[in-house]
Amino acid sequence: MPKKPAKVTYTTLFADESLNPKFEAALRKFGPGLGESHPMHIGGDEVRSEGGEFEHRSPIDTSIVVSKFPVGTRDHAKRAVEAARDSFESWSATPWERRVRILEKYARLIDQRKFEIAVAITYEVGKNRLEALAECWEAIDAVKFYAGVMKKEKGYTMRMGKGGPGERTLVVGKPHGVWPVISPFNFPFMLANGMAAGALMTGNTVVLKPTSQAPLTGLMLYQLYRDAGVPAGAVNFVTGPGANFEDEFVSNPDVAGIAFTGSRDVGMRLFRRFHAEQPYPKPILLEMGSKNPTIVSASADINKAVEGTVRAAFGYGGQKCSATSRVYVQKDVREKFLSALKSRVERIKVGDPREKDVFMGPVIDEKAVKKFQAAVSEATQSGAQVVTGGSTPADGIAQKGFYVTPTVVAGLPEDHRLVKEELFVPFVVVNEFDTVKEAVQKANATDYGLTAGIFAKNKKEMQSFFDGIKFGVTYANRSGGSTTGAWPGAQSFTGWKASGVTGRGVGSPFYLLNFLRDQSQTVVE
Repeated sequence: MPKKPAKVTYTTLFADESLNPKFEAALRKFGPGLGESHPMHIGGDEVRSEGGEFEHRSPIDTSIVVSKFPVGTRDHAKRAVEAARDSFESWSATPWERRVRILEKYARLIDQRKFEIAVAITYEVGKNRLEALAECWEAIDAVKFYAGVMKKEKGYTMRMGKGGPGERTLVVGKPHGVWPVISPFNFPFMLANGMAAGALMTGNTVVLKPTSQAPLTGLMLYQLYRDAGVPAGAVNFVTGPGANFEDEFVSNPDVAGIAFTGSRDVGMRLFRRFHAEQPYPKPILLEMGSKNPTIVSASADINKAVEGTVRAAFGYGGQKCSATSRVYVQKDVREKFLSALKSRVERIKVGDPREKDVFMGPVIDEKAVKKFQAAVSEATQSGAQVVTGGSTPADGIAQKGFYVTPTVVAGLPEDHRLVKEELFVPFVVVNEFDTVKEAVQKANATDYGLTAGIFAKNKKEMQSFFDGIKFGVTYANRSGGSTTGAWPGAQSFTGWKASGVTGRGVGSPFYLLNFLRDQSQTVVE
C-alpha cells in the first residue's frame, strides 16, 4: 500500500480518508458560531465602529451569514497605524532569535488549528476541503522556511571587509517600521500570512486589513499571532471596505511600507499614490495577478498535459493568480488534446465544497458570475468554439450560491480581449502553434509575467521554453498543476512585469529582504 504524504500540498491533492473525519468534525463544530459579530483589534483593544457592521454571506449558499464585522473608517486606520508605530521600538528591539521562536510557535498553532481554519476558508470563499487544508500547510511551511532563512543569515548580520586601518565593520538588516498588509479573497489565510509573517519576523509591525470577503479567516490569523506571543500593537486587525483605509495608508507618514496582493488596477493605484503622497520613497510590495500560459508540444505526454491543465485552470474555479487561462497546443496534437481535455473537464464535479468529492465549488460572488457569463457570450459572438462548459447550473445548491461550469473555448484571435485580460473565473482559451519558439512568443505577448508551464518530452523544447519565457515561476511536465502549486522553500512565487514589483517572491530565500534595509556599522579600533 503506498505511503500517504504527511500533508496535503497543491500537487498532491487526493482523497486521504484520514483527513475527512477530522474536517467533518470541524464542520460540525463550526456551525454554531455562524453569524457571530466580531470586533476589530487595535493596540490590544477590541474596537467596534460607529459605522456599524457588515455581514459576509457564504458564496456556497447566500442564506448563510458566516460572520459580522465592523465597518472600519479612516479614523480606525489612523489609530491602527499609531498603535503599530508605538509598538515598533520594542518589537524591533526584540532579539531576532526571540522573534523567530515566537513565529515558530505561531506555525505550530496553525498546525493544531488547521481543520478549524480550513473550514472557515471553505465557508468564506468556497474552497474545497483539500485546497483549504493545503493552504494551511503552505502557511506553516512558509513560516518554517522564513525561520530557517533568518537563522542561516544570523538575523541578516554580516561581517564586512575593512575600509581603512583599524576598522571593524558589520552590515545589519534593519526593519522599516509600520506595514499595512492588504490581502485578497482567494488565499485568505496564506497570502496574508506570507506578507505579515515576513514583516513581523524581520522586526516590523503590522496592520492587517483582510478582504471583506474573508474577514473571519483574517481574524483567526490575528488571534494566532497574539496567542503565539506577538505583542498587542505589533499586530493590529481592521475590517471594512478598502476605500475606507486607502487614503490613510498611502498618506500617513508613519506608514513605512505597504504589502498588497490583489488586482492590477488597485495595486497600481496604491503604487502611484504611495509614492506621490509620502514625503520620500518607501517600499511597496505588490502581487497583481497574471494571464498564465500552458504550452503543449507534440512531444508531450497528452494525459499528463490534460491533467496538469485541468488542475491549473480549474483548481479553486480558476480564481488563482497562477491559474492557467491560455493554452497553446502544437497543431499536430490539437484535436487529440482538445478531445481528451473535454472528456476530463466534463468529469469535474461542481457543487458544495463542503462535500468531500467536490472538486470545484462556487466562484466568489455575483460579479464573478456576470464576468463569466459575459466572457462566454463575447467568445461565442467572436466566433470561438465552446469546447465544453459555458453554462451556469440552476439546480440543487446552485440555486443558492454562485456556481458556473468549467469552460474551454478555442479559436479566439491572439489580440482578443479574452486572450489578454485576466478574468479570474474558470474560463480557458486554447489556441495552436507551429513551433515551440512561436508558442513562447505568444505566451510572452502579455503585460503579465507570473507563472507559465510546458509539456514536452523533447529536452531542447523544454530548454527553449526556459530560456525564452518571461515569467517568474515556470514548470515543465507538471501534471499536479501546469502553472499552479508553488510551495515555500521549493518555488519562489515571483511575478515579473505587471505581476509584481520587487522580483523577490513569497517562498524565496530573498523574500525577507523586502522588509529590511541595510545599516553599515563601522568601529575604528
